[in-house]
Amino acid sequence: MNLSTTLRTLCVLTLLSGQVMAAKPTRGDLAFEKLVDLHWKQTLTASPFLAASLGDKDSANQLPDVSILQQVKRAQDSNKLLSKLNEIQPSKLSPTNQTNWAILRRLLIDGGLEFKYRTYLIPISNRSGFHMQFAEMHKSVPFQNAQDYRNYIDRLDKFGTYTDQHIELLTEGISTGNVLPSVVLRGYEDTITAHIVRDPTNSLLYAPFRSFPEGLSAAEEDQLRAQAMGSITNTVVPAYKRFSEFMQKTYIPAARGTIGASALPNGREFYRFRVRHFTTLEISPDEVHQLGLTEVARIKSEMLKIIGQVEFDGDFAEFLLFLRTDARFYPTDANEYLKETAYILKRMDGELPKLFLNLPRNPYGLKVIPAYIAPKTTTAYYQPPPASGKLAGQYFLNTYNLKSRPLYELEALSLHEAVPGHHLQIALQQELVELPSFRKYSGFTAFVEGWALYAERLGLEVGFYKDPYNNFGRLSYEMWRACRLVVDTGIHYQGWTRERAIDYMIQNTSLSQHNIVAEVDRYIAWPGQALAYKMGELKIRELREKAAIQLGARFDIREFHDAVLRYGAVPLPILETNINKFIEEKTP
Repeated sequence: MNLSTTLRTLCVLTLLSGQVMAAKPTRGDLAFEKLVDLHWKQTLTASPFLAASLGDKDSANQLPDVSILQQVKRAQDSNKLLSKLNEIQPSKLSPTNQTNWAILRRLLIDGGLEFKYRTYLIPISNRSGFHMQFAEMHKSVPFQNAQDYRNYIDRLDKFGTYTDQHIELLTEGISTGNVLPSVVLRGYEDTITAHIVRDPTNSLLYAPFRSFPEGLSAAEEDQLRAQAMGSITNTVVPAYKRFSEFMQKTYIPAARGTIGASALPNGREFYRFRVRHFTTLEISPDEVHQLGLTEVARIKSEMLKIIGQVEFDGDFAEFLLFLRTDARFYPTDANEYLKETAYILKRMDGELPKLFLNLPRNPYGLKVIPAYIAPKTTTAYYQPPPASGKLAGQYFLNTYNLKSRPLYELEALSLHEAVPGHHLQIALQQELVELPSFRKYSGFTAFVEGWALYAERLGLEVGFYKDPYNNFGRLSYEMWRACRLVVDTGIHYQGWTRERAIDYMIQNTSLSQHNIVAEVDRYIAWPGQALAYKMGELKIRELREKAAIQLGARFDIREFHDAVLRYGAVPLPILETNINKFIEEKTP
């Protein structure tokens, strides 16, 4: 999943006014909800895409203001809000609002620390950026009438300013030492030049104008096409050219030669914050590193058992080489890859009632990752449905370089990204009408990705991974996430080289070298995020075991999953509180 776009774009169906209170609100509740409302207004102002998806017509033709001036103003507003929030005693709030208070406070504190460490000065990574998101914008906005098209054209016309604001941020990042490592920017220009076209009709941004809904006259269609071509030619393409020139002549030459976050200003302090932020736990980088080593050893012992089961004549390294090179494990073409994925998902759809009391109403689709970003991005990712409710969630699969996409990984991958993983959890969260909006929009990576990794393992309980190679693929995926604990902390806190990180992944997972290199570069560019997966999964598994032991015959896996998911994505300590309450309620 593209968690840098993913976790900041979780969609909402109701506003705070629709929140269901369990009891009559107290004076404290009313004061708190005023702050929640203010925070929500600030969020919508900063996020016109979000506001538009919720029906705000005034935002439908706007782009975010990401200028340095606005970054400072938003940080000041958030700090004022935090001060007012701290004046409220959580003990005076309803139980529901006590949780909401704790979560909002955490969000504001972490947001303030992100500003302190000036992460806004690095608004791109090796696999993401405003220029990529803008090119895909048309896939998540409505095109039902002429006004929708005019709104889209207005956004095209504003792209020049939007680009210049990002260049401003990146330039300030150079002057303050907040820049990406040069190694992760190799080939980055391809994500920009793909949008520099001579013929505007060849632009991805022209896609909505290839067909129109019923109700528009031929004259209207011609006029809209002409306006779109003019905007792409006169604004969009020149902006991409400016960005390309800036990256090639200014930014990439100024990128740093180091790879660890420790090399950034206040780098070691920053990384310790990122560890706490992404895991939601009070844990040090060294503790995470050691936990990773322990998990790697445990998982490897299970992998060795499978090697014995298939009677392979060779050691662990030779088995991994066999998996990476034998043609039987790889699709012959993209259609085979997609069809096998669809078959896996349809099988899991039929098994979901065995595992869950509640299933989401919103469906999901399967799409191919766009070719212009495929070489530098991950194997797959999930895109949540927009708040409009008019589009499904989407599981995007990478069909680039199929020799690096083994079929034995597909079961684990698909269960992670779609069901019972990301789509099931996020779509259900969108349907939780009792949650205030700020919680529907804010996810915690440790919960979201921890759940998705946990979901991979659920396949064992409903008949998946019967092929030992597929089960080895599942274990390799789990090993991949365990290795992240070792590699991410190694790179950013213990001085590991890129080569050492790549070698460690090659030695312990069956991932192709292409995927391993792409993954390591991702960890370099996004400090701490990769830790969330395994830390979250371990906590969910720990809580499940606790519930099963304490409840005995009263334990129902469907009820447990409902208790995990019914409150949306929460920090892991709050999840533990919720499950303890679940156990208490089920205990006679």
